[in-house]
Amino acid sequence: MSELKTDKFANDPAATGHRAVLAPWAAHDARSRGRRYAEPPPDYRGEFQRDRDRIIHSNAFRRLVYKTQVFVNHEGDLYRTRVTHSLEVAQIGRTIAAALGLHETLTEAICLAHDLGHTPFGHAGQDALNECMRDYGGFEHNLQSLRVVDLLEERYAEFPGLNLTFETREGILKHCSATNARELGEIGERFLKREQPGLEAQLANLADEIAYNNHDVDDGLRSGLIDLAQLDAVPLFAREHRAVVAAYPNATARRQTHETIRRMINRVVVDVITATRARIAAAALRDIDDVRRQSASLVAMSDAVRVEHRELKNFLNEHLYRHERVLGMTTKSRRVLRELFAAFLADVDLLPAEHRAAALEAELKLGAAGRARVVADYVAGMTDRFALGEHQRLL
Repeated sequence: MSELKTDKFANDPAATGHRAVLAPWAAHDARSRGRRYAEPPPDYRGEFQRDRDRIIHSNAFRRLVYKTQVFVNHEGDLYRTRVTHSLEVAQIGRTIAAALGLHETLTEAICLAHDLGHTPFGHAGQDALNECMRDYGGFEHNLQSLRVVDLLEERYAEFPGLNLTFETREGILKHCSATNARELGEIGERFLKREQPGLEAQLANLADEIAYNNHDVDDGLRSGLIDLAQLDAVPLFAREHRAVVAAYPNATARRQTHETIRRMINRVVVDVITATRARIAAAALRDIDDVRRQSASLVAMSDAVRVEHRELKNFLNEHLYRHERVLGMTTKSRRVLRELFAAFLADVDLLPAEHRAAALEAELKLGAAGRARVVADYVAGMTDRFALGEHQRLL
């Protein structure tokens, strides 16, 4: 891991991408733990802005536009995809980061990269690929996102992957088993030592939850799979919706719904800022090392709002994610990925030339597990529509 140099723009808010003075316990560009491969410091921007820019320019980020959030791409043009979800997560993350004196651009970079390794067809695709990889080390999309930025992206002449900073990479790796952590070196140490990541990483994780809970309400209503009468039993939605209807009785139902969701997000975001400030004050932090030594995440909702948010999540699990229409597509999606994986694993000649060569090389080094991992990389990188097209073409 290389030591980053301080350049003349390191403390310039315009260069580092934050609007206010950073808190002592925030991540700082000049004090980053570095990159896997040494690089000269960037001109006119901070280290974390360089990370953010590399993520946006990556092939994996562009592919997210055709990857499922809840509804498969062909089911409608206005439903969220992985890329619009990632943008909404980043927006929420930056707002909270600015209020807490954390590094906005690092937070944004983590938010934009957190789903780069996600399979087509959302969590159904991940479950299917994990099942296929059961005998070869399994599949988990957080680990795959790290694999994408560390190895699979091919854009730079001097190193594989995107060569992101330690801080961005630790934010991408939200979860990790002890077995996998031991193989990851420095980036996996916190899981073995039971330490916390930086506050920007903690924030990105929570912003993800806030974003999908609220925008899935919007997509669920748009699809007709859930309705306002059902949501009246969800306190977080019902309270805000009644206030909106009372204030704007002549507004259309669509405008009332958007206003309700906007207020729901605002309520949770304000609560996270207030609750986190209190936790930071109680912890008497001096620097980011104090953050890492905490026994639990400091970025969190208050107890009351966390209960309401969990009730909303439980509602969505029961009434949206397990709706017969969604489950029907889920069943089809799992079958498509299982059959694609089996076909490519059995005959790597079906793979494009570069992937075929990589699979054969990995098999020489690691045996069947190496071959399977390259096949999983290829399948996980597919968009929804490409996976469906390949399935139709091959099977």
